[in-house]
Amino acid sequence: MVTAPLLGMHNRIEGQWMVSFYLTVFRLVKAIARSWQHPTFRAGLLLAVALLLSGTLFYRSVEGWSWVDALYFSATTISTVGLSDLSPKTDLGKIFTVLYIFVGVGVFVALFAQFARALVRIQDDQDSED
Repeated sequence: MVTAPLLGMHNRIEGQWMVSFYLTVFRLVKAIARSWQHPTFRAGLLLAVALLLSGTLFYRSVEGWSWVDALYFSATTISTVGLSDLSPKTDLGKIFTVLYIFVGVGVFVALFAQFARALVRIQDDQDSED
């Protein structure tokens, strides 16, 4: 049985985690907003979204996966997380996945580099204001 003080501690830890999560999301949105003025960032973001959509559509139609499974696999493949809970069963799916990795990893690395530059600029601006 869990005592009341332990439950209170759990709620505080969960609350602190949520604050951290919201701050991270806020910084990400701020980085996107700051980067949006650069045409290369917009093109990279649109290309990344197009890659995720095309992968999702491909795996949905060729492998017969649900929309969520197809999007999940597309995202984990391009991000190089590569969990093994799903994998293509058809030869066409396997060949597509190899090409998808080569193209997708490069696009996402470039996009995340843009995010990183924007976040560093935000941090530099905050430091100069202090």
